[in-house]
Parts: sequence; C-alpha cells; structure tokens
Amino acid sequence: MKKFWIIPALAGLQFMASCNSSSNEQTFDSSNLPRASEAEVEQIIEAFIMAEDGATIEIPGGFYAFNTQLIIDNKSNITIKGQGMEQTVLSFRNLKAGGEGIKIVGNNIILEDLSVEDAPGDGVKAQHTDGITFRNINVTWTNGDKSKNGTYAIYPVQCKNVMIDGVIASHSRDAGIYVGQSENIVVKNSLAFGNVAGIEIENCDNAEVFDNVARNNAAGILVFNLPGLPKSDGKGTKIYNNEIIENNHENFATPIGEGPNGNTVTMIPPGSGVVLLAAKEVEVYNNKILRNKTSGVSIASYQITGYPSEAPNWSPYTTDVYLHDNEYERTLAFPDLTRELGQLISVHNAHGKAKTQDIIYDGIFDEQLGSNIASNPMRVCISEGDMTDMHFTLFDLSEGEDNIKSSSDHTPFQNCQVQVKTSVESLASM
Repeated sequence: MKKFWIIPALAGLQFMASCNSSSNEQTFDSSNLPRASEAEVEQIIEAFIMAEDGATIEIPGGFYAFNTQLIIDNKSNITIKGQGMEQTVLSFRNLKAGGEGIKIVGNNIILEDLSVEDAPGDGVKAQHTDGITFRNINVTWTNGDKSKNGTYAIYPVQCKNVMIDGVIASHSRDAGIYVGQSENIVVKNSLAFGNVAGIEIENCDNAEVFDNVARNNAAGILVFNLPGLPKSDGKGTKIYNNEIIENNHENFATPIGEGPNGNTVTMIPPGSGVVLLAAKEVEVYNNKILRNKTSGVSIASYQITGYPSEAPNWSPYTTDVYLHDNEYERTLAFPDLTRELGQLISVHNAHGKAKTQDIIYDGIFDEQLGSNIASNPMRVCISEGDMTDMHFTLFDLSEGEDNIKSSSDHTPFQNCQVQVKTSVESLASM
C-alpha cells in the first residue's frame, strides 16, 4: 500500500497559531445546592447495589459527593432519575476506586434528569447494553487543568439501540458525546462545548445525529472508523440540522504514546467543523457550519494520520460521502498550525496561504477502484449549490511531502448522489 505523508512541523509559523483557550465555562453553579449527608450518599450507593430488574432509582435534589463508582451490572429495565440537571448533581471528585462515575451494563436502562461532575475517567459509561437512554443529562468537569479531565462525558460502547437526547457534555479531553462500536443510534437536541471533540461516532452502524449544537470544541462532529477494534468498519451515518459553530478551542487531548489515554483525536486541528476519517456511507446536510477557523468539512482517509493503516476487515479509505445543502461561513482567523493536518490545510490549500477552507478532501483513493481522482473512485459527492465563492481544496499527496499539490476543482465530485440508508424508528419509544 502506498504511504502518504503529511508535512512536518513548520518552524517559524507557529507564532501565527491562535491559542483560543477559552474560560472554563459552566452550565450552572452546583456549589449552591444543599450537600447530601453521608447517610444520604450511602443510600444512593445501596440503591444501585441492590437494584433488581424493573427498579426505579430516584435521586432527590442535592449535591452528592461519592468516593466510589455507581454501577448497574447486568440488570434490565432500570430507570435512574434525578430531579433535573440543575437540582441533582453527582460529584466524583473524591473517587478513589474505578474510573467512570457511573458504569452501566444491562438492557433497557434509562438515565435522566441529573448531572455528573468530575469523574476521574469517563463521566457515564454504558457497555454491552441493548437499549440505553441518556435524557436531560449534564456531564462536565470543573477542574482548572482540562488535560486532567476525564476522557469521555457520555460513553456508550459496544451497545445497541442508543438514545442520547437533551444531553449537555463539556470539557472532556476526548469527546463530549462519544458512541463507539455500536448500532442503532440517535443523538439529538444536545449541546457539546469545551471538549476536544464535541460529538463522535466511531466504528458504528446506523446512526443519526441531528438538532444538536457543537460549539467551542477543537472539532465539532467526527465520524471515524479506526483499525484494530472488536467492531471494524461502521457505516450509515446521517448528520443533519445541527449548528456546528466556532469550534476553535485548543486540542488538549493526550497524544498517542503519552500515557494510556492517548487517542487519534490528538491529530485533529482546532478549527475543524466536521471531520470524516475512514468513514463509510455518510450524509451531511442542512447543517450550519460556521466560523470554524481551519475547515468546515474535512474528508480524509486514515493514511493522512501517518499511523499504521492495515487491519483485518477494515479499510482506511473514506467512501460514499454526500454533502449537500449546508450553510458555510468562513472566519478571518488563521487556520490552526499546531497540528500537521492544520499546517497542510493552511500552507498548501488552493486559495492562498492561511485561508480557512469550507471543504477539503485529501484525495487519497483506493487505486484498485480507479486510476485517478477525477473518476471519483471513492464516491464523494458534493452538492452545495453555487460553489464559486466557496473555498474547496483537493490535495494530491501521492508524491510525498516535498511535492504536495492542491486544486480547487470540485467538478469531479458534483452531479452525483450517494444513497445513505439509516433506520432509527425503533428508537422512537425510548
């Protein structure tokens, strides 16, 4: 397989990069809530431990400081209900054992109307669960040093029938709302801000992400397929009716190789609206993609990362993408220069150095499917109306970092459509 290399760090240009490290904004101040007594905290812990199938765990209003995880293990038809995200707050700042604040394994679990703060690992993790609903949940970190925050706020992985509705996720060092290796997914009516990635769909089948706001993250919405996971290539994601605005936050993710929580999102440049990486069958439409300083939509194959790109039952290429009817607005700020992909976009785009791009395509394609990119072998279709005033860049990285080429010619990717099929009707009653 041919290797593609993105450009190395550009000495002398780093001073142009914007730090954009915003204040540690919060949705509300939980310090004014009445503190639950030690006995009241123990009652909640016991309710989780003793819960039987069909139970409802109702948590009164107040601030609960836990020094242990709350776990639902192999139970069915459980509802965990607070009195509202501004009334019931579960704090795991003092947690000494375990990583997640709340961990769920089971079937048909509902978690609603509460907040989770300061878990040392993930805020709420659900795994191997068929039927999981997160509704009106706020998960955040209140620490000053965001690099020490937990990895994911909302984290269903290897699940089926996932409903995320009315969630607020902030300040995670990876993704605020992350759904991984799962199938049948809805993410709607939610807000993600101050994270590295706002919303991420990774190695998943049959997902719809709509009516959300992703703002002030390093990247707004990601669709990834990563190698070496128990579930390989996912497909079938629709992203629509979202506001993906000003995702120019610094990327404070832990780099791969620097500790156990290193992750691919470390290579995402701040200022990324939507990023598709080794993604399959994705439709992005009717979104407001506004003032993301590096790129509105980035279409990339996994080779662009420079990481090993071969794995069983997995393809590194992004294919079958349909972009249409989105609203774009560029910013006057410089594109990011702290990440190599941002440097590539800034220096080698087809519209002059240091120009924000509306859409970029790395141009990496499977040579078994076509002899050149003009034949559109990966079936990338762009129908964004009049593109004469848009910044579109197609890269040619095939000759290495010393001969990177770019073009603004979008015509090979127009006058076509990709049919992306999803079906989430079964989640309507969750």
